[in-house]
Amino acid sequence: MPVYVYEAAQPEPSCPTCANGFETVQSIHDPRLAVCPKCGAAVRRVIMAPAIGRSKSKLDDRAKAAGFTKLKRLGKGEYEKMY
Repeated sequence: MPVYVYEAAQPEPSCPTCANGFETVQSIHDPRLAVCPKCGAAVRRVIMAPAIGRSKSKLDDRAKAAGFTKLKRLGKGEYEKMY
């Protein structure tokens, strides 16, 4: 299920939820929130860029820790062990 970000049009200063915006997990089929769940202030959904992918170095570290070997191709039929 996707994570949606909401912000208040006129945030209530005493409400910690809508003062800085908040995230919520909702189904695509669920209706948008219209009000802050804590104070009832009007909110709108914010379009955010998706976070896709992982750091290649972290994947290499995880593979190495799991006991896998990485090979670098030198030429036709020749490989060098990286780790």
